[in-house]
Amino acid sequence: MLVVALVSQKGGAGKTTLATNLAVLGERRGYPAVIFDLDPQASATTWGDARAGDAPDVVAAQPSRLPILLATAEQQGVRLAIIDTAPNADSAALVAAKAANLVLIPCRPSAFDINAIGASVRLAAQIAERPSFVVINAAPPRSAIADEAAATLAEAGVSVAPVRLYQRMAFVNPLAGGRSAIEWEPKGKAAAEISDLWDWLCKVAGVPARHQDSKTARKAANG
Repeated sequence: MLVVALVSQKGGAGKTTLATNLAVLGERRGYPAVIFDLDPQASATTWGDARAGDAPDVVAAQPSRLPILLATAEQQGVRLAIIDTAPNADSAALVAAKAANLVLIPCRPSAFDINAIGASVRLAAQIAERPSFVVINAAPPRSAIADEAAATLAEAGVSVAPVRLYQRMAFVNPLAGGRSAIEWEPKGKAAAEISDLWDWLCKVAGVPARHQDSKTARKAANG
């Protein structure tokens, strides 16, 4: 099972947006998915409730129960677990990072956001000792600011994902209805960006970008 933790001490960085979009795309690529929502604000849980039973499942979870929940999910045939955390580089974020195969740290390309991610990077890479990458998120289209942010981070020795997500209404509009960019606008730029991020993530994790049909996997897991 591939486990991805989304960590950032900066609020509004886009953790839940990445979590929900990656989980939906994972399902479509044949990876039965679950989102574990460790954030007390429960944004991912609210999004999951709005899906009216459509996969992926979203589970509001306590950090102390995360290892048990992950083990149970794997036994039930889940192949992708996304952990959404609160905007803190605290013990809960550390539990999530340690449980993950890799950690994504979403970051808007602004000086305030870049200056705020140091604790998250240290938590993932040095304390939890997990592969971690900053994902430039909500970058203004047709602006050099994303390039400048990536260069600043790279100069500081921070690993930056080569795929960026830009300010797209297709990332925003579907959230209230419990949908994702690829469901809202399948052929849009936002869907293409999240698909590219998924392909890159799978390459880094050493797993195929496409697995067996998710419905078949879930049926087999449920007997």
